[in-house]
Amino acid sequence: MDEKPVYLGILGLGTVGSGAVKILQQSSADITQRTGRRLEIKKVLVRNPDKPRPVTLPKGVITTNPAEVLEDPEIDIIVEVMGGISPAKEHILQAIRSGKHVVTANKELIAKEGRELLTSATNAGVNLYFEGSVAGGIPIVKSLKECLAANMIRTVMGIINGTTNYILTAMTENGADFAQVLQEAQRMGYAETDPTNDVDGRDAAYKLAILASIAFGTRVRVDQIYTEGIRGITAEDIRYAGELGYVIKLLAAGKEHPGRGIEVRVQPAFVPRLHPLAAVGGVFNAVFVQGDAVGDMMFYGRGAGDLPTGSAVVADIMDIAKNLGGKVNPACSCYTDKPVIPLEETRSKYYVRTAVLDKPGVLAQIAGAFGEAGVSLSSVIQKGHGMQPVTLVFVTHEVKEGDLRRAIEKIRFLPVVDAVHNVIRVEEGR
Repeated sequence: MDEKPVYLGILGLGTVGSGAVKILQQSSADITQRTGRRLEIKKVLVRNPDKPRPVTLPKGVITTNPAEVLEDPEIDIIVEVMGGISPAKEHILQAIRSGKHVVTANKELIAKEGRELLTSATNAGVNLYFEGSVAGGIPIVKSLKECLAANMIRTVMGIINGTTNYILTAMTENGADFAQVLQEAQRMGYAETDPTNDVDGRDAAYKLAILASIAFGTRVRVDQIYTEGIRGITAEDIRYAGELGYVIKLLAAGKEHPGRGIEVRVQPAFVPRLHPLAAVGGVFNAVFVQGDAVGDMMFYGRGAGDLPTGSAVVADIMDIAKNLGGKVNPACSCYTDKPVIPLEETRSKYYVRTAVLDKPGVLAQIAGAFGEAGVSLSSVIQKGHGMQPVTLVFVTHEVKEGDLRRAIEKIRFLPVVDAVHNVIRVEEGR
């Protein structure tokens, strides 16, 4: 065993940073045995040194001066767990220029600025690892980069935001409305005071940009991902999903269509009850992968929190420590340039919930509007009779999104239609 310790500099000591420190302290002996090196936290950058924290560090370790971390020649690995774009990006670039390896759990930074950071790391001959940026403790980044490297990945699709999954699970189990469950999630600490990033799908889009870039070997920008959240999902939609044999999940989906390109989207979807993702409840995450050689696989576990994400961060640190001074792995796996298919050109089944007048000929008029746009129907459900309006639910056969949108625009303006309340993609099969 090498007697010289591997010195760590940590940027941030919030939830993830504290979790990583806790694991480094509690599992110190085992980590030393597994890496052959002793890991020592030398400096930790914080904004407020007087803030109470769940971990205790030796005197002199905590600092408010970034230079004490980034410019210390003894520090081998910088661990960025402060979040956000700036100053995290500037700190990482400075660390790379100084020849330090970097571990980060910053999903937004990797999704938006990953290409520049990874290219800089490769040019500088250092490692930049980011397992903790997606799905907490689930080892999905390394699995896609290394364990499944011999496969052509056709689908990477998952539930990668615990807040929205908790809300949708509670709505399904309790028949409650979105606003009611969101308040409960905030009270229990599963949702932020400002839940925008979660419930509007942005958090999942950051993570999908990372996963799709690795899975399909091409850079996927966040602004290329169609993103729709769960604010529009109602208890009524949940009930109809159940009647039809589905559950509603916020899916982050990436699919490659050989010769055409890739589709990437974050949106609520009907998932068949027999699909493995349908059983993922509460705050848990899961990623479903289809490879040409391995077939179907699913990775499941806790997608957030101090110890799950801290576990991923520490695993990255250990990987670097084991090979310190040796071969540096290629940082970026984006070796091709595949087009992103416009959403209008993607195909799916769809659930459409409308409110219509209860009178003869209504179904024929709506079915005609669907037909004129080239949309065929799989099933129709009517609820209510003798009241105005009544609910009419349609499930289409697989169609182009663009054709469906044209049909919906026609239907909205029919005199017999009071409203088109919701349109939700139906995800079929595996």
